[in-house]
Amino acid sequence: MNYTTRQDVLDFVEDNNVKFVRFAFTDIFGTQKNIAVLASDLPKALDEGVCFDGSSVPGFMHVEESDLVLRPDLSTITILPWRPTEGRVMQFFCDIERPDGQPFGGNCRGFLRQLSQQFKRLGLVCNVGAECEFYLFETDDRGQPVRIPIDRGGYFDVYPLDAAENLRRDICLTMEQMGLAPQHSHHESGNGQNEIDFHHASPLKTADNVMMFKQITRAVAGRNGLHASFMPKPLAGQAGSGLHVNISLYMDRKNLFEGDIAPDSIAGSFMAGILTHSRELTAFTNPLPNSYLRFGCDEAPRYVSWSRQNRSQLVRIPAVHGDNCRMELRSPDPACNPYLAFGLVLAAGLDGVKKRMELCAPVNQNLFQLTPQQAAAQGLEMLPSTLEEAVEIARQSPFLAEYLPEGLAARYFSEQLRRCSELRDAADPAEFERSRYFCAI
Repeated sequence: MNYTTRQDVLDFVEDNNVKFVRFAFTDIFGTQKNIAVLASDLPKALDEGVCFDGSSVPGFMHVEESDLVLRPDLSTITILPWRPTEGRVMQFFCDIERPDGQPFGGNCRGFLRQLSQQFKRLGLVCNVGAECEFYLFETDDRGQPVRIPIDRGGYFDVYPLDAAENLRRDICLTMEQMGLAPQHSHHESGNGQNEIDFHHASPLKTADNVMMFKQITRAVAGRNGLHASFMPKPLAGQAGSGLHVNISLYMDRKNLFEGDIAPDSIAGSFMAGILTHSRELTAFTNPLPNSYLRFGCDEAPRYVSWSRQNRSQLVRIPAVHGDNCRMELRSPDPACNPYLAFGLVLAAGLDGVKKRMELCAPVNQNLFQLTPQQAAAQGLEMLPSTLEEAVEIARQSPFLAEYLPEGLAARYFSEQLRRCSELRDAADPAEFERSRYFCAI
């Protein structure tokens, strides 16, 4: 669907028997929020925006300056197919601004859009793809999720070890109904763990798709009496869930990741920027205390390095050809805010290009077998081992201070440290984590 004018939208509403319109947005931590208006009030909402209390959204505003306004992106219009067919529900993704029309620093969608525009000024076209892993769990007799995975399957297993074949199919079909393009789906390594990938698109479109994908997956799972969890490490002893980020760059229609990558090439400098700033980015790509239980195992990286094909690396170059040539960043997890995480990863790459950073030599070994002492002897840096460490590294970063919207960093770091403190002080940390994150992420 591609609607660009107010009248296009109003015609769509009438033609499709839409009765409710959801204005969706994310807070700075990546939690989706929304407010619904009746279709009869949509013309006014399109003209004036939808005002809401920003002080009630974590990390947004103070009580004394609380008003914010949602402005829908008309191109993101979609019907929610799991809602009633009579009196249908439609949704927009929205940007956020202040009542006087000035930009709002917590509008992470706008932040990613601005970063993406910088590529155009350099004559570059950037595409982003995402590989999102998640777990499916059973629910109790009250419909509350319990930490019992729905199957005992492993990587690429089929029925009966894989109990989610039909559910993944339903998710993919729902994605297609809503304009997303699923590419691959399969059972992952963990019991009850699954992965669905979708085709690459512009950075902003892919971030929207990640948010929509999570919404679809939760809705389809809930309709089947199950709970979909995007928590990075929901089960001890089982694989963690990643959100692998694939990035391709084009100049004059040439894929810059195709063939050999010279250390001083644009693609090489782009990768060098991401590797250089990867420790600073981790507080944003891996935003929960639970995120750090995943590093160093289950194909999740621990060290700052790159190689071709090697899945123990932070950045790898897959063995593909043509338009599929790309770099893959393997550290992010699905708890992140994709607008903020993608934006900062792209900013790090651009920083490398602008400063003409040279890509270091690849590390062609299995880093999962490497101890921290051996890594240090090879000069390899480690990703942060805790969220507190990641926040401290990020707070001292001149790069982040340059690129992050004013005021966002302080609010973001404060909330993260509060989360760490709450978990540390909880009488039963495991139960606290279950109630706070397992049910919500």
